[in-house]
Amino acid sequence: MTIYQQNTLGKKSLGMVCLVGLFVSLALVPLSYSHAATNKTRVAKTHVAKAQAGKSKKVVVQSKRRVSVVIARKHVQPRPQAVVDRASFGQIAGLHSASDELNLKSSVALVVDQQTNEVLYSKNDKAVLPIASLTKLMTGLLISEAHLPMDESIAITSDDVDTEKHSSSRLQVGSVLTRGELLHLALMSSENRAAHALARTSPGGLPTFVAQMNAKARSLGMLDTVYVEPTGLSSNNRSSAHDLVKLVDVAHRQPLLRELTTSPGFEVDVGRRTLQYNNTNRLVKNPTWDIGLQKTGYISEAGRCLVMQASVAGRKLIMVFLDSAGKLTRIADAERVRHWIESTDHRVSAKVGVPVVGG
Repeated sequence: MTIYQQNTLGKKSLGMVCLVGLFVSLALVPLSYSHAATNKTRVAKTHVAKAQAGKSKKVVVQSKRRVSVVIARKHVQPRPQAVVDRASFGQIAGLHSASDELNLKSSVALVVDQQTNEVLYSKNDKAVLPIASLTKLMTGLLISEAHLPMDESIAITSDDVDTEKHSSSRLQVGSVLTRGELLHLALMSSENRAAHALARTSPGGLPTFVAQMNAKARSLGMLDTVYVEPTGLSSNNRSSAHDLVKLVDVAHRQPLLRELTTSPGFEVDVGRRTLQYNNTNRLVKNPTWDIGLQKTGYISEAGRCLVMQASVAGRKLIMVFLDSAGKLTRIADAERVRHWIESTDHRVSAKVGVPVVGG
């Protein structure tokens, strides 16, 4: 082979090699693009899908070998846990184990003819228990008897904030209301800050007012009763059913207390706001009831409480229900007693109970 032929063949071989290399490069371009696209797809497939509930995000991460699912929680405020009521003093004392003819859910009950003092129905009536916001009936009685100006403005202060049970109130510190408005809210809606402000601003201040509450109780013959503050938030405010009958009887003689305790609702202007309050006793809106005076109360130590003066079957009655288990059972107990009295002529009291020493 000549040198010329060798050079020619070498050039052709080189050309073939270059041509093959070009074809190979062109063939690899789609593969590279596909590989890049695959990587982009993998990134794109790492996505966040909102759960239908709107409370969690599902992150799906795909790889060559496996697909892993990770739940990413959104920042959600924890739901407040349900507050479990502590056992009432009546439950601890075993008062709820007592059976009675009407199967009342209140551990203590007493129904008395207001005019004759005849006991029509009683259950554990000697027990001395916390009375919760029934306390405000004595607070209202003293304010009413003091004949203080009801149009005098009183400001809610930090002293009126509940540090006993840390209960809430729509009456913010700095709110200004009249004494009459505060008394209305305390008796109708059981407003704690209103009751405390009434006592705090009375002549002599809070300590004097509490002393007057206890003095008034002794003067009425309420020997089982003691008050340590004017709202009923303290479980150390205690009384018996018989003592509360005496209090209801005296309070019922005050026209202002009859009006305010049975008021179904009340609006009060506080600054730029108008607040709507309702009665804590739904029976005042019931046309089948003739209620002259009432007051409700609740703290966990006392259970659900209710006192009323009402006319039933032509008789003026005073009803006391203490330590009722359940939000509506005190109302249901009052209905049971009313139907029982209306259905028959009860001349003899139905007395049931277990011996209890009050504390």
